[in-house]
Amino acid sequence: MGFESWASIAMLGLILSVLAAVYVRCGKTWRLLSYWHVTTQARQKRVNRHAEENRELRSALRAEKAHVEQLQRKVEILQALLPVV
Repeated sequence: MGFESWASIAMLGLILSVLAAVYVRCGKTWRLLSYWHVTTQARQKRVNRHAEENRELRSALRAEKAHVEQLQRKVEILQALLPVV
């Protein structure tokens, strides 16, 4: 085996080492992306749940405000009916 053969084998070894390092790094990146995807889905579910809860709370608040206005009108009517002392 001449020098060229050893150089070729060394170059192939270096290329395989680089490919192995890239493969390991891609695996880590893939795991990070998978984790990010799962956490993003969970966060999106929470955001949707909070948005629905906020809509319900705003609706309930509008109903309470309308009820308060109705009660205030009734109080005004009753005060108008009471004799002034």
